[in-house]
This record gives sequence, structure tokens and C-alpha cells, in this order.
Amino acid sequence: MNTEIKQCIKADLFRINPSSFSYKKLIRGLGSKGFKYMFFLRLKKHKNPIVSIPAKCMVWLLTYRYGFQIPSVTPIGGGFFIGHFGTIVISVNASIGENCNIAHGCTIGAARGKNAGAPQIKNFVWIGTGAVLVGNIQVGPDVMIAPNAFVNFDVPPNSIVIGNPAKIISKENPTKKYINNAWID
Repeated sequence: MNTEIKQCIKADLFRINPSSFSYKKLIRGLGSKGFKYMFFLRLKKHKNPIVSIPAKCMVWLLTYRYGFQIPSVTPIGGGFFIGHFGTIVISVNASIGENCNIAHGCTIGAARGKNAGAPQIKNFVWIGTGAVLVGNIQVGPDVMIAPNAFVNFDVPPNSIVIGNPAKIISKENPTKKYINNAWID
């Protein structure tokens, strides 16, 4: 298995079960819908077709079963945590850092026109239910985006984004009690 894929899978698994890796823990982890989806999404990038082809089939099946629409080419760092299943849409041009959480009903989408592009999300970002992030924006590290917030502007590090239209509130360590079991390599 590619080292990067293996590390990301270990980090994702650690987020739901913070103990040393074992195959027993991996099998239990596959009971989590979010982890199961990310496991196969990551395996889809494997160079060996014996691994990648069945993974592509599983991602296709799970996309329709769970409502997750995450392109496999979208760069997503290790320790990605999907809290609940339900519609999640992420643009092919977006990027997400390490140890990030996303809840159901979220959209991380591309925009056209003046703000053309897709969000670039750094490490330790918590995205609440129903949040929408669109356009060529930068979301700094250690940011909490509250449920139902609409974000179409850059967000500085150590911030909370709340409301529609969104407002930024500066706060030290806003995700401290929200991003549990962070994977530190």
C-alpha cells in the first residue's frame, strides 16, 4: 500500500478510535459510515488495480447510499472526520488539511465570476451542519465554522465564523473541544 494512503487511513481511524493500529480496530472502524467512505475513497488512489478497482466500485455505491460527493482527486489530509451521514458535497478543486471535521448538509463548492475558484481549507477546521463555503477563499488553521454559516470570504486563523451573512469572531483555540483525537504524526 502506498505510504501516504496508509498514513491517511491510520489518521482517519485514529479520529474515531484513538489507540494503536490493528486490523481488528480497522474492521470495527468500517462500521462508521464516514470512515468507511474515506477508507475506500483513499484506496481508490492506489496504484494497484486489484485494490483501486473494487475501491472505485465501493465509492460509487457508498456515494449513493450515504449522500457523500467527494472526488477522489480532491486533496484531503489525514484525520478527516465525517460526523454524520447525509449530503456532503465537496468541489474537485477544493483542498482540506489535516484533522478536519465536517458535518452533514455541508457544501464546499466552487464559484464563478469575481470569486472564481474553490475553498482551500487548512488544518484543524471544524465545519458545522449545513455550512456552505464557496469561492476562491482561504480558511486558516484552527477555525470553527458554525452550523448554517455561509462563507464566501477569507477566514483568518483562530476564528469562529457564525451566521448568514457570516461574521468572524477572533478566539484562541476555538476547535480545542470540537476536534477530538487529533492525529499528530
